[in-house]
Amino acid sequence: MIRVLVVDDSAFMRKLISDFLSAEQEIEVVGTARNGEDALKRIKELNPDVVTLDVEMPVLNGTEALKQILAEHDLAVIMVSSQTKQGKDLTIHCLELGAFDFVTKPSGSISLDLHKVRSQIVERVLAAGLARKRPEKPVTPKPVMKPPSPVAAPRPQEGRSGSFRKIISIGTSTGGPRALQRVVTKLPKDIEAPILIVQHMPAGFTASLAARLDHLSQITIKEAQDGDIAKNGVAYIAPGGMNMSLHEQGAALVIRLSQEDTDSRHKPSVNYLFESISNIKGYEKIAVIMTGMGSDGTEGVKKMVASGHTKVIAEKEESCVVFGMPKSVIKAGLAHETRHVDDIAHAIISSMKKERA
Repeated sequence: MIRVLVVDDSAFMRKLISDFLSAEQEIEVVGTARNGEDALKRIKELNPDVVTLDVEMPVLNGTEALKQILAEHDLAVIMVSSQTKQGKDLTIHCLELGAFDFVTKPSGSISLDLHKVRSQIVERVLAAGLARKRPEKPVTPKPVMKPPSPVAAPRPQEGRSGSFRKIISIGTSTGGPRALQRVVTKLPKDIEAPILIVQHMPAGFTASLAARLDHLSQITIKEAQDGDIAKNGVAYIAPGGMNMSLHEQGAALVIRLSQEDTDSRHKPSVNYLFESISNIKGYEKIAVIMTGMGSDGTEGVKKMVASGHTKVIAEKEESCVVFGMPKSVIKAGLAHETRHVDDIAHAIISSMKKERA
């Protein structure tokens, strides 16, 4: 049984969220709290596994409460955010601090239509509880699919330095904002490749994520726009609610955005991006899969590896918030390297140097 504390300054919101969760056999709502200060007291009394925490509250807001909760307790926190600019920015900050995930209120701080995100609330609480209560069994990776070699000589297409051009792609989900911060902030501004990123996130939040990461990084980070020319030293984050793909157009690489639905339940989809990159010829490619629920990215990685000249890096279980997406890639025998999140940037840079040599 997953024990949950529901925290919101609205009694109506507390009741709705509690009712949604209590209807699930695997979940027990052990209590509620009206603000962050009250939440800290209730956590000590009730010892929950998961806390749903409103972002914008009086007395002690969600951000300050989250800092204290994570400093004092080993539990998962799911932020419940409004769609306001301030709410989005605070939510991204909370994810970077270590919140497990977040859910957005459809229509403001008191959302009468909260039922629209009922399944999301339940899914995230179940995932958070299971991640805490049921550690994953060790994964025995299959041998990496060969051929091709990840450093096989590509078709001749030289850049200014005499080396072959490269593309870096990253896919992540639950726990991704914090993981991305620990990777992209370590990449040098003169890195000789564009970086394409899919982070599972709803519309409106990826712009805040991009702005936050750009402020902290040497490279330029932006939310992608349709028609962007992918440039070295720039990271492009797929906008929430849209799929992103990469295409050759003459000597340039062009980003395209689409509302197209795919087999993936996610939009943006990691598979959608990776599959488009697999069709690009004459480039060496580095694909990175990090923390997240499910298996989005595995089929795309398969196509990238089959197309040749691809190096695959998967995040190790020990540093994942949820060991789902990397686990799927590793079990399929697609990962050339598995790395702790704090070593992934070094692995990317080292791979580029090896391929240039």
